[in-house]
Amino acid sequence: MTGYGQFCSVARAHEVLGGRWTLLIVREILCGSSRFNDIRRGIPRISRTMLSERLQELVFAGAISKIEGEHGPEYALTEAGKEIATVVGSLATWGQRWLPRLAHEEDNDLEPLLIDMQRRVRFETLPKDPIVVRFEVDQRLRRFMLVKPTEASICVSNPGFPELSIRSPLFALVSWWRGDCTFFETRRMGLQITGKRELTRAFPDWFERYQFAGIAPQLASRQRDALSV
Repeated sequence: MTGYGQFCSVARAHEVLGGRWTLLIVREILCGSSRFNDIRRGIPRISRTMLSERLQELVFAGAISKIEGEHGPEYALTEAGKEIATVVGSLATWGQRWLPRLAHEEDNDLEPLLIDMQRRVRFETLPKDPIVVRFEVDQRLRRFMLVKPTEASICVSNPGFPELSIRSPLFALVSWWRGDCTFFETRRMGLQITGKRELTRAFPDWFERYQFAGIAPQLASRQRDALSV
């Protein structure tokens, strides 16, 4: 691959980290994914070939290590890789603050959203008995999330527990999770939640929303106009 031909450390670092998907792979490992398939679940549009190539590049650069775990190869950030966290955090902050947040115009996938929700369950707030949250998104996508005080997992079907049902356009769920609007405001955007009353009221508090949800957009007026449509 042809480099930038510059001594500058910005250019040299960008040669390593500036490739498509690279920083998203680092993000996934920062969030706790260590195995190939787990990383790919958080980035569903990356091909297996591309993910393998990017992981090899990061290993070669010394940003991640590869070891043989009990169930196959596992990846972890090295000391150098952990320092990239500041880059990822700065990009996330900049994106939240300065990019338009108009979920109804965006091309989003459901899986990364549910995975982030799974990672950010507040277990101490859950009911004592297991419950399955059924997500029916855009009238075609159906996923299940089993939550109990010690575990949260995404399922392809209900393993046999009581359900809380959420029917919603994907953009409404994204808007709430990302901090663009309140859960109450998603009702005006088409979200419906059904189940026992105490569960439907408690549901939003079962999660710590997206890590950067508290960063307010600078394009707030445009944001408010979009939500009023």
